[in-house]
Amino acid sequence: MLIGELSRRTGVHAHLLRYYEAQGLLRPGRGPSGYREYTDEAVLTVTQIRKLLDAGLSTQEIGALLPCATGSAPDLLPCPELLDLLRARLRGLDERIDTLVRSRRALHDYIDATERRVPRPVPECAPALAEPTRA
Repeated sequence: MLIGELSRRTGVHAHLLRYYEAQGLLRPGRGPSGYREYTDEAVLTVTQIRKLLDAGLSTQEIGALLPCATGSAPDLLPCPELLDLLRARLRGLDERIDTLVRSRRALHDYIDATERRVPRPVPECAPALAEPTRA
């Protein structure tokens, strides 16, 4: 199948399919006309790539994982260093989440401190009560 058909079947734009090829994730053949030609297996590979990207993995990491992937989920076979790569990625995400939580807390603190410094509006009757009466 040509790139347009693969794009239609996977819902992935052709420019992304070319990018996946440039990253070594897809390996189409070339027809006599020079056009990329994909096998039906490419549909599964693109599905795996998309799901692994959704998990936050980089294309470089996906390149290392794809040989271990089976099925559209994908299921990952226990290839050497696979768990180390996934655990390292998870640690990185946890560190980023911790940083975001600290940043969020600091922003809340700044907002709270700033709001405490905003003068409270005075009710309309307060100025009349505060002025001395003249007799």
